[in-house]
Amino acid sequence: MVGTCKKRFERVGKITITFAYLLILCVFSAIFANYTDKSVTGAAGNSAAIVIEQSSGRVLYADNENAPLPIASTTKILTALTVLELVGDLDLKVKIPKEAVGIEGSSIYLVAGEEMTYKELLYGLMLRSGNDAAVALAITSAGSLEDFVVKMNETAKGCGAVNSRFTNPHGLHDDKHLCTAADLAKITACAFIHPEFAEIVSTKNVKVSGEPLRYLKNKNKMLWNFDGADGVKTGFTKKSGRCLVSSATRDGMRLICVVLNCGDMWNESSRLLNTSFSTHKLYKIVDKNDFYGIRVEGGKSDLCFVSPESSFSYPLADDERSRLDVAVDLPDSIMAGLRRGEKVGEIRIYLDNRLLFSSNFYTISNISKKGLR
Repeated sequence: MVGTCKKRFERVGKITITFAYLLILCVFSAIFANYTDKSVTGAAGNSAAIVIEQSSGRVLYADNENAPLPIASTTKILTALTVLELVGDLDLKVKIPKEAVGIEGSSIYLVAGEEMTYKELLYGLMLRSGNDAAVALAITSAGSLEDFVVKMNETAKGCGAVNSRFTNPHGLHDDKHLCTAADLAKITACAFIHPEFAEIVSTKNVKVSGEPLRYLKNKNKMLWNFDGADGVKTGFTKKSGRCLVSSATRDGMRLICVVLNCGDMWNESSRLLNTSFSTHKLYKIVDKNDFYGIRVEGGKSDLCFVSPESSFSYPLADDERSRLDVAVDLPDSIMAGLRRGEKVGEIRIYLDNRLLFSSNFYTISNISKKGLR
C-alpha cells in the first residue's frame, strides 16, 4: 500500500493538495557558492574569511577558512556561549575573584570582592572586550580557569568546530590557541540560538554595576555603520592581526561574516556581507504547519491529515531555481486504526543529487473506524 514519490494528495480546505503543490518547491535550489573575489588583507596563507547563513550554516563565501589561526578576542564569542550553557540564571550575582583583577589588555577594571551579575559581566565581555570579565566569568561559572577551558573546548566541538583548540577564555596570545574561520562561524551560529546572546551583542551602550557605574560602549562599529548589523565581536593582537566577526539580518536572513588578519576589516566585512545579501535570499522550503490529506480505507472519514515533523529554510541565489529535487514517500491510502503521531512517510530535499534535508511525515489525528479524532 505504501508508494514512493509523486503520490497524489487531496486538498483539505485552503491547505495542501496534490503532489503538484510540492513541485512548486522546485523553484528553489541550493549549492555551496564561493565568490571569486578574495581580497582579504594579510600575508599569503595567514588570513581567512567566511560568510555563512546562521540557521542553515550554508557557506556563501570562503577563503582559507580551514586554516587554524590566532583569533584574539573573538575567542570571547565561545566564552559567552560556554557561560550561557553553564549558567541558568544570568541575573545571579557573583563576587569577583581576585584572580580576575589586573588581567593585561582590555579591561572593565573589576575590583576583587565586588558583586556583579553574570549578564553584566557578559556585557563587559562582549561590548568592551574585558579580559578581566572573561576570567571572572570562567572562574565563577566553572569553578576554575582550567575547568572552564575544558568546557570551552567541549562546547566548540558540540558546535561542529573540530579543527580548533582553545587554551584561555580571553584570546590573549598563546601559540596553541588557534581557531579556523569556519569553526568560529559555526560557534557564532550556535551562540545566536540563545536570545540572551543576540540581545547582548546587538547592544550599543549599557550601564552596569560599579562605583561609579560603568558606562560601556560597544567597540563593534558595524552596529552604527552597516544596515541590519546585530553583532558580534572584534579582536586584535600583534600575532592575530585585526579580526572581526560580524552579523547582520535583512529580510529575515541573518548572515555571519568572519575575517581574520584583515587590516581593512570594517570595509571588507561590509563588502562580503553586502555581496551575500545581494545574491542570496532565505526561502522556507518545508513548513511543518502544512497539512496534507491522504485517503482513509475502512473508516468513516475520507481523509487522514499528515504533516512534516520539521520546517526547513535555506538561502538560495537567483540562479539556483532549477536544480532542487523533492522526493516524497507517502502511501496511496491509510487503513483506519493508526493513532496520532505515527510515522507514515518522508520528504527529502536534494540539490544536484546532494541531500539537503529530510523529515518524516506524521499523522496529526487518530484514525479509527469511527472516523478522525
